[in-house]
Amino acid sequence: MKATAPPSYPLSPLARAGVLVRPLAQRPAPSEHPHGTAHRDAHYLLVLLQAGELRLTLDFEELTLSGPSLLLISPGQVHRLREAVAAQGWGVSFEPGLVDEQARDVLEQHLRRPVALVGQATFEARAHTLLALLADCQTEATAPIGPALQAMLAALLQLVTALLVPAMTSSGANVSRAEALVQGFRRLLRQHFTEWKQPARYAAALAVTPSHLNDTVKALSGHSISTHLQQRIILEAKRLLYYSDQPVKQIGYALGYDEPVYFGKLFKKVTGLTPQQFRRTIRE
Repeated sequence: MKATAPPSYPLSPLARAGVLVRPLAQRPAPSEHPHGTAHRDAHYLLVLLQAGELRLTLDFEELTLSGPSLLLISPGQVHRLREAVAAQGWGVSFEPGLVDEQARDVLEQHLRRPVALVGQATFEARAHTLLALLADCQTEATAPIGPALQAMLAALLQLVTALLVPAMTSSGANVSRAEALVQGFRRLLRQHFTEWKQPARYAAALAVTPSHLNDTVKALSGHSISTHLQQRIILEAKRLLYYSDQPVKQIGYALGYDEPVYFGKLFKKVTGLTPQQFRRTIRE
């Protein structure tokens, strides 16, 4: 089987001020990328499914969403829409730079899997109203509507974060020191996982001791710093092994490992398979 790396697409040229909203029932424009083939996006996609079903593949996991539910697809995640069954609702794509770091951490941590909205009629109604207004305003051809679109997106994301973490406020006053430290670690991990392999690097950047950082991360997430790092590395390795024909050695180099043997041992330790075995198995 011949495989090529999944393409990575920027935000649609139809977006305005870094935001694009569309009803799920609306077909993509010819100028946009296909959604039925595996790909990555350089932007976020927040899906509010109000009715029907969406069947998709997200980073090797087959998901079936039933309305009402929420799903976030983050930049870099490999995904493919397999089928939409009478799907009603909204999809909003937006540039990462429009999301403040605190909201970004909450979204990525709590929307890693679909969230059912059963019993959340008030949230659903408010989100629908904002999304419908966004969709209407983005058709404005003459007025400088960009700031308004971004303000409405910020209001929508505040609604979502308040749903996911009820105690959170826009000022961040209710975020504890421990939570702030873990959020800082997640940000650094997202930026430096191919370069920084030692917990001490993250601790130094956050001005705490490695033991304190590790204890805090483990207490709040259930996993050590090393486990988080390994999971992030292995996920990216799986993407490259499946969607590209790069040699295993080259993939190891791309992920920051100068010794191919060490990379292979780490992959097998985490997955139970060598990189070559995983590639053969996943492509069968």
